[in-house]
Amino acid sequence: MFVPVITLDGPGGSGKGTVSRLLAERLGWSFLDSGALYRLVALGALRRGMALDDVAGVSGLARHLDVCFELDEAGAPAVRLDGDRVGGELRTEACGDAASKVAAIPEVRQALLDRQRDFRSAPGLVADGRDMGTVVFPDAPLKVFLTADTEERARRRYLQLKEQGLNANLPALIEELAERDRRDAERAVAPLRPAEDAIEVNSTHMSIDAVLNEILALAAQRGLKAVP
Repeated sequence: MFVPVITLDGPGGSGKGTVSRLLAERLGWSFLDSGALYRLVALGALRRGMALDDVAGVSGLARHLDVCFELDEAGAPAVRLDGDRVGGELRTEACGDAASKVAAIPEVRQALLDRQRDFRSAPGLVADGRDMGTVVFPDAPLKVFLTADTEERARRRYLQLKEQGLNANLPALIEELAERDRRDAERAVAPLRPAEDAIEVNSTHMSIDAVLNEILALAAQRGLKAVP
């Protein structure tokens, strides 16, 4: 049985994580946060004192990663690495930067490919990442490339960090995002780019609800509907 997939690719801070979760909830479909897998590999390497350019070590870690996705006591999504809840650590800028580095290793991407595809299950899957439409699910009936201006993405991240009570520097965030974009776009394997049949949505001046509604309309045009 063909299981439909909606892919949302794009750079960090474009809103694809939030939109993807909401989209999966509205449709009653499964959800894949592929970026979390790369962040988990990076965090696992950092915890072990492993160099991020240690290809054999990091790719071996990716193949045998002890990860569990679950719901916490309040029913919210949670993740464990080696048995420990690590949601907060995964969302730090340091972990995101490390994830971008390990994601550039072809052996790591290959190690995680089958694990990502295993998330595909009926009635459908919403997949959030950077190469979901180009590499992982090239047969997806709807591919969206969600983007936004670098300054706006940095501003969103700045506000998010402030809300969490963390220190943040807006010019530094702009610089870090630009460097991460460059690294993601220039890597040799699965670079960040829209699939040929992807629909680009620029969220710079759009609310989350507006982006969600636009993608729901695109899904409806393709006969991709919510679970009754």
